[in-house]
Amino acid sequence: MTAAVSSRTFLGYGCIVAAAVCWSLIGAVGRLPMSAGVSPLETAFWRTAFGCLCFMLHAVRDGGWRMPWRHALCLTGFGVWGVGAFFGLTQYAVALSGGAMTVVLLYTAPVWVALFSFLFFHENPDRRTLLAMGVALLGTALLCSSGGSLAGAPSPLGIACGLATGLCYATHYPFCRWWQQRYSTVVIYAYMFLGGTLALAVFAPIGLEHRAADWGAFLVLGIVCCYAGYYCYGQSLLRIPLVRAAAVGYLEPLLSTLWLALFWSEAFTPLGWCGSALVIGAVLTITLRRH
Repeated sequence: MTAAVSSRTFLGYGCIVAAAVCWSLIGAVGRLPMSAGVSPLETAFWRTAFGCLCFMLHAVRDGGWRMPWRHALCLTGFGVWGVGAFFGLTQYAVALSGGAMTVVLLYTAPVWVALFSFLFFHENPDRRTLLAMGVALLGTALLCSSGGSLAGAPSPLGIACGLATGLCYATHYPFCRWWQQRYSTVVIYAYMFLGGTLALAVFAPIGLEHRAADWGAFLVLGIVCCYAGYYCYGQSLLRIPLVRAAAVGYLEPLLSTLWLALFWSEAFTPLGWCGSALVIGAVLTITLRRH
């Protein structure tokens, strides 16, 4: 029994590490087609479309994709915001402020969750959480004033897009947690990604004349960063507690910063590194405290 539990736990940690590695590639890989002139929205569209295809095929294979039309409409509708807007804003933030800054701002999501809990569910945060939120806000201010991980002056639009990704990501947790009582993670994401794909198809300038390298980047973004990343994350939650998965998941911003520094020469200023450290430390404290 002990050996079985140990093996299950080990596999759970392996899955969350794999998810963090998959997600950490988003900034570095996403910059490749955009550096060739592909728009951020089209990059987001192909990322979403290939991810949607993988989740749909998986859901059909498992045979659990059928549901009442109202449920399908709700999941698809949330995907317009939770996937379409989320991925579109992510690519704009990467283009305007750099991938390293984007992933740090994305991880302000627990601050949004704590704020929503106070405003809508009347959960009063304790002093430790309030202090962590204040530190996170200070770190965000330092990071944004530093200009991000790209050379040049700070981009107000890039900063806004980066902060909005954290807001989008924060809404995933309560929404998906509620629907997981009825459907598998694969089915939920299949319909959410369908909504995101349809939304981006309306607004993104879509073309087929791209370099082979760009198509390769789209496939990696969709199959590895989306499908494999989210699937591994879901598998980890079946084997280890959420708090441990969340803590290990903070490998993502560290790895993302490493890939962007190696392949795109992105680097924070000393002020930016200080702000990043404050944000990551504060949101990790909030995550551990809330669970």
